[in-house]
Amino acid sequence: MKDKIEIYTDGSCLGNPGPGGWGAVLIHNGKEKHISGNEIDTTNNRMEMTAIIKAFEFLHKHKLQDKDLFVYSDSSLIINTFNKGWKRKANRDLWAELEKLTAWLNITWTWIKGHSTNKHNNLADELAVFAAEKLRDHTR
Repeated sequence: MKDKIEIYTDGSCLGNPGPGGWGAVLIHNGKEKHISGNEIDTTNNRMEMTAIIKAFEFLHKHKLQDKDLFVYSDSSLIINTFNKGWKRKANRDLWAELEKLTAWLNITWTWIKGHSTNKHNNLADELAVFAAEKLRDHTR
């Protein structure tokens, strides 16, 4: 059995569109890695997608993409697009990037309730909100 990596992601936008942030918590062999970032003029859906893209880029950079991947997100749009084949109407650039990064990976996509009891999802949310607020505060 391959190693597994759990990835919890979230996006935040202060206004929609507006300053946004993304956050991801990656867990492998009991160790956590937290990554986050922001964009000045974006939407919540774009930040949700960017969090996953950045997590997969991190895995590729560190040659960890050969693991069993478990992605947890509170974005129904993302989870249902991968699990139920929902149509991709907007953000085609990010969908194309996700397709490129996820090709040939073994990924289990799971929806989790946001702002609830999952500590890793809550941490991803905190990372995303902090990144968005940092950008907002810097541009004032």
